[in-house]
This record gives sequence, C-alpha cells and structure tokens, in this order.
Amino acid sequence: MPNMYAIKDHSLERHLFINRILAAFIVISFLTTGLIVRLIYLQVVGHAHYASLAKDNSIKLVPLVPTRGMIYDRNGKVLAENTPSYSLEIIPEQVHDMDDTLSRLQKLLDISNEEIDQYQKLRKRQKRFVSSTLLLSMNDEQLAKFAVARPYFPGVDIRRQLVRHYPYSELTAHVVGYVGRINEAEMKDLPVAEYRGSTHIGKLGIERSYENDLHGKTGYAEIETNVQARLLNTLNEVNPEPGANLYLTLDIDLQKTAYDALEAFNGAVVAIDIKTGGVLVFVSRPGFDPNPFVVGITNEAYQSLQSSENQPLYNRALRGLYPPGSTVKPFVALAGLEYEAITADQKLFCPGFYQLPGVTHRYRDWKKGGHGSVNMNQAITESCDVYFYRLAATLGIDNMYDFLHKFGFGEKTGIDLVGEKTGLLPSREWKFEKKNQAWYPGETLITGIGQGYLQVTPIQLARATAALANQGKMITPFLVDKMVSVQGVRPGVVLNSYNIPMKSENVASVIEGMVNVVHGARGTAKGINRGIDYQIAGKTGTAQVLGIKQNAKYNENSIDFKYRDHALFMSFAPVDDPKIAVAVIVENGGHGGSVAAPIAGQVIKQFLKEKHEN
Repeated sequence: MPNMYAIKDHSLERHLFINRILAAFIVISFLTTGLIVRLIYLQVVGHAHYASLAKDNSIKLVPLVPTRGMIYDRNGKVLAENTPSYSLEIIPEQVHDMDDTLSRLQKLLDISNEEIDQYQKLRKRQKRFVSSTLLLSMNDEQLAKFAVARPYFPGVDIRRQLVRHYPYSELTAHVVGYVGRINEAEMKDLPVAEYRGSTHIGKLGIERSYENDLHGKTGYAEIETNVQARLLNTLNEVNPEPGANLYLTLDIDLQKTAYDALEAFNGAVVAIDIKTGGVLVFVSRPGFDPNPFVVGITNEAYQSLQSSENQPLYNRALRGLYPPGSTVKPFVALAGLEYEAITADQKLFCPGFYQLPGVTHRYRDWKKGGHGSVNMNQAITESCDVYFYRLAATLGIDNMYDFLHKFGFGEKTGIDLVGEKTGLLPSREWKFEKKNQAWYPGETLITGIGQGYLQVTPIQLARATAALANQGKMITPFLVDKMVSVQGVRPGVVLNSYNIPMKSENVASVIEGMVNVVHGARGTAKGINRGIDYQIAGKTGTAQVLGIKQNAKYNENSIDFKYRDHALFMSFAPVDDPKIAVAVIVENGGHGGSVAAPIAGQVIKQFLKEKHEN
C-alpha cells in the first residue's frame, strides 16, 4: 500500500507556479498591448472614418421625389395630371417578420398575390431604410380597416402622395401614353441618384419620350434618427425640382371629334398644322383606359387587352402599316409631270383594264366599263386606275421610288414619339435583298395605284399631304410645343424642314384635280363640300385586304368584315391658304369617299371654324 503522506517536492511546485505566472503575464501583456494599439487607432488614426460611420448610423439620407410635370393641350386643357391618393408604405428595416406582416396585410386588405409579388420585387431593389409602396391607391374601405389595425403593424403606415391620372382616358392613350411601375430592366439603365425613391416611369407616348423633362430632379433630406430608427430631427433639406409642364400642339376637342367620327370602325386620324408641323389630331381607335396601368393593372385585364381582336394596345397612327391605295395617285401624277413622262392635258384611254405588251393578264380598273379618254385632272377626280397603270409603266419603278422617297414615304417622319415605323417603299434593290427576286413590270403597275408592297403609316400620309399643300416644303411633325419649368420656357423640338424642288405649275395641276375630288360633279368625295365657303383638296383611296382573282368580282357583303377593303382619304384646306392637312384610314371601311372623307370633313370644318372665330 503506497504511502499517502509522501513528502511533496516544493522546489518543483515553485518552478511550475513561476512558469505559469510568467505565461499569464506574457498573455496579459500581449492583450493589453493590442488593446492599447487598437484604442490609439480608433482615437487617432481611424477617428474620421468611424466618426462618419457613427453619423451614418444616426443620420439617414431620405430621397424627396419631385412632382411630375403636367401635360396640357394647345388650349391649356389638362391631359395628364397628378391627383392626391393614399398609399400603403412599408419601411423594411422596421419590420421584424416581413413574410408574416405581408400575410396579415393581405388578409386584412384583400391584397392579391400579384400585388404581393410585385412588392417583393420592388423592395429588393431599394435600401431597407427607404419606404416602399405596397398599395398605391387605397380605397375608403382599406383606409378604414388599416386605421383600426395600425398599432399591430410596426413599420407600416399610410402616406398621402400624388398619382398620375388621365382625364380623357382612351382619347389620349396612344399619344399622351401613361406611366407605370419601374421594372428591373429599366432600373438598371436609370440614373440611381435621380430615381431613388421614384416608383414610376413613362412607358408610352409623350410620357415616355419626354421622361427626363417630366420627371424633374430628386431632392433629399438629412434625417437624424434614434436606435429604433424613429425620426428625431431634420438636419438639412434640398428641395426636389418639379418636372416641366408640357404644352402640346394637340387640340383635344378636335381629337374627340375625330375619335367619335370613326364610330364602330378601327382606324387612325392624323391632322397636321401645315404652317408649323404641329400635330392637331393623333387618333388611334380603339384606344384603352391608361389609368389602371398607373396603379397596377391586373394580369387578367392586361391579357384581355392583349388578346382582343381589335388590338386596342396597337398604335395605328404611328405604327399601322397600310397600302395607301389611290391616295398615292396625286404623288405619282406629280412625278409624271416632273419627269416629263406626261403632260397635264395629255389624254389616255381607259377601257376598264390595262395589259402589258405581250401579256394576257388584265389589270382592272375599279369601273368595269372604264372611264374612256381622260386627262390628269379627270384621272385624279374619278380615280382612274388605268391612267395610273399607264403612267407607272412609263415612269418605271426607279423614278417612282426616287420621287415618292422625297415625300417621306419609306422613312420615319421624326415625330417626337418612340416606336414609329418606317413603312415600306419598294424598289428593285429592296426586293432582291429581301426576297432574292427580280422586280417585275406588273409590280410597277400596282405600285402606281398604291397596292402591292407599298405601305404607309397614317402619320407619313399626313406629312406627305402637308408637303404637297406646302408646295414641296417637307416639315417634321411634332407634338410638344413648349416646356415650362423653373428654368423658364423652352421649345419642345428643334424644327427641321427641307424643300423638294418642283415646278409650281405642276403642283397646281395636281391640286386642281384634288379640288375636283371634293368639289367636282364626278368627284369621289363630293359629299363633304356642303356648307363651306372655301375649297378642300383631297383624294380618296380604297386598299385591298383580300386579293381578288383575275375574273372574280369583289362583293363586300359576301365576305367577312375583317377582309373588306380599307377606306382612306387625304386632304388639306383651304386650298388658297392651306392651314390643315388630314389623313384618315378606316380599317375595313370599304369606300374612301363615303366613309373616310366625311371624317376628314368634320375635322377640317371644326378646325377652320374655331380658327375663324378666334
């Protein structure tokens, strides 16, 4: 049995104790030295940096969103305004459990899953301390329910703000456009500083084209907060700069007249001030109500608009492509005179059809028995197809292309809207490049009457008509006349124009025929000349939608409505001092003289009456 009372080794124990004391001293000395070094760094070297961080913890920069500029028509009537509304705002950093909060709010206020998903995307693009909008426009029931439950939703509050509103709804949807929530793709391209706090951006029309001017400049406020992020004091504030107010050349009363005149038809009406290029009417029917897009249109409603046969979202005035039909004949006639392919008095015989040499195919006239022997005036007045078949064959496609291109066919007009289409002015080169085929003589003939590959937009046709009335002066159509901001007043666009060199007597000959279209005994639009003491120059047109076989007869009543011919009319007035040019396209309207011409007549008469009264 071992001895439990063995004598201890005091020397060894003393040595171990001293070693432990030394080790502890070294560790303590090392830690103390590190602490002293750290204190020196914090107090001296890093003082400025950490003082700044401390300040950032207590002072927040809150963006102050500018008020969006208003949009007015030429007479000062409001087309786009900002109306007071109440929104439900959430500051994410003040919400302990976001999913639970959103779930309870959804049940309380009957918020759709789509709105919740949209909010989740929105808040991820913003700082956690920045207020983000869950509901943009709360109704009275939602306001009352949340007012009672407010204490149970920390970080959630109601805020009064301005929401975009369009009082004329579908009348201006395609020209004024609308604003909508900023999406992720747009956010990447926007300047962060200017759009911090902004939730909406121009999506269409003037709202999109003039976004930078309408938005204004964002301000900010330096807010002192406590550890719970509650506001203590406003230290500094830089006020936002409101967006510019835009005054358009558009006449909303004239716009309504044109829109209503289309009645049950789809189509477009464009009217231009010949002297300036200012667009007076820009109608695309059917339109749509842009206001739901501002607050967030439901997926169901949007799909309904997209799938509609009438295509209400399609801007026909800017992007619609149509064969111009006989409305191109005055320009082809003028080309014939300018290239000396024919004289104004020279007569050509119309038996009701035309045949190319050595070809059996007959290119028919709209009048089965033909027009007999006609000169240029008569051919324009009665819209003789055979006359223009013969003239087109003499001119050739190259000359027709060159001349029509001078009037802006086949190119954008340059109007201050995004998304304009170029139309299509065919040529030998175009056909070879697109179809790898040669150009055929028969294609030249049908181009001469505005059929075949030739396509124009309503804004192109209106511009070309204005140029004809202007003796060849080509103007750029525009919508924004002036912008009024805190910096002052400035013009909306820089006007561009050029002159097409033409002989005045040739222009006069063509216009004479166009006057007879409206005022002549055999004019195809003579029904609109009643009750006026001035002259209107015009040209009707009918554009085929469905091809007709060689010996077949077109019967409007025997085919579906959507396959019926389009009705067109281009015009200007007064002839002795042109002020307004109008282009009308009525889809499936049938006859330009009976359907499209009366619409232009209403617009012209109202405009000139108002101008005379003023």
